[in-house]
Amino acid sequence: MICLRALLEQGDSTIAILALEDGTVFEGRSFGKTGETTGEVVFNTALQGYQEVLTDPSYAGQIVTMTYPHIGNYGVNAEDVESAKPQVAGFIVREASTMSSSWRASGQLHRYLVDSGIVGISEIDTRALTRHLRTFGAKRGVISTLTKDKDALVAKARASRNMIGLDLAREVTCPKPYDFEGPDNGGRRFKVVAYDFGMKQNILRMLAEAHCDVTVVPATTSAADVVKLGPDGVFLSNGPGDPEPVTYAIEATKALMDRGLPIFGICLGHQILGLACGGKTFKLKFGHRGANHPVKNLATGQVEVTSQNHGFSVDPALFARPEFVLTHVNLNDGTVEGFKHRDLPVISVQYHPEASPGPHDSHYLFGDFVALMAQRPKR
Repeated sequence: MICLRALLEQGDSTIAILALEDGTVFEGRSFGKTGETTGEVVFNTALQGYQEVLTDPSYAGQIVTMTYPHIGNYGVNAEDVESAKPQVAGFIVREASTMSSSWRASGQLHRYLVDSGIVGISEIDTRALTRHLRTFGAKRGVISTLTKDKDALVAKARASRNMIGLDLAREVTCPKPYDFEGPDNGGRRFKVVAYDFGMKQNILRMLAEAHCDVTVVPATTSAADVVKLGPDGVFLSNGPGDPEPVTYAIEATKALMDRGLPIFGICLGHQILGLACGGKTFKLKFGHRGANHPVKNLATGQVEVTSQNHGFSVDPALFARPEFVLTHVNLNDGTVEGFKHRDLPVISVQYHPEASPGPHDSHYLFGDFVALMAQRPKR
């Protein structure tokens, strides 16, 4: 193969091992930094956008498998990042391109991974791995270039931390509040306080384009501190990990709902909102990750192709209560993709309406959030 030959020509012929907690083992080539890493092994079905995937904080603690076979062909650049650095625990690809053919490229993917300290593996059968994860569920795993002792690596995978009960939002959130400097595109400015549970940068850009002045606050910020900032609305961002241990955010969300503030939650923020409303969440077998997930808007009947990245879901039992309205469903498995409160200015979706990467079908949701803030009497 051209990609493997290019790696060998550069002298990078290091063997890498991927071992899963159930004893499944793959052998391939080192891709990125040599070393060892553990995490939950998941798969992403997007055809492009690998740099956005790498830098999405929602992937903290996870080893991401790209199902598209040829990764790295358009290189990397300074514009297509969703946070300050790659956030994945590890990276798995079928073929790693060492040549970048885009005019936007400022570097090569394999060098970017080395510089960022990301351990990866290439030249394995990602189709077989993906089928295994779909059949048996996401698994804890380890990638290593340090040893070929497969039994020892399987033991390390089994000893690694479990995603269930893991509060990762606290690990990826911003250290202190800051104001996002967005464009002044005219019109009424709405003051939005955005909780950073692992926020992607395109969310801030979309809020700014929707005439919002945004102050980003750490995940542990209390409701009282948010109220002191005088917001017109509150945004609950995406993020990694299990929502149930994020009790501080659940309690803050309850208090903000009680004050009647408009609230818009996405991804982890959607799950936190569901828990704040008295619902429950559960772990999906292998999650939803990619830029091609069909979601039906029950109000319009339209089907949106969405960008998603999550491993947990809101229990639909919440909608036995009349004050909560199911607004969106996943057409692949029927899971909850969105809801609203019948009386309070609260909307929520499970997917990433800001996309990046992905389709723009769901951009209208930022307009819906602005409409909720516009309807609220000006203080």
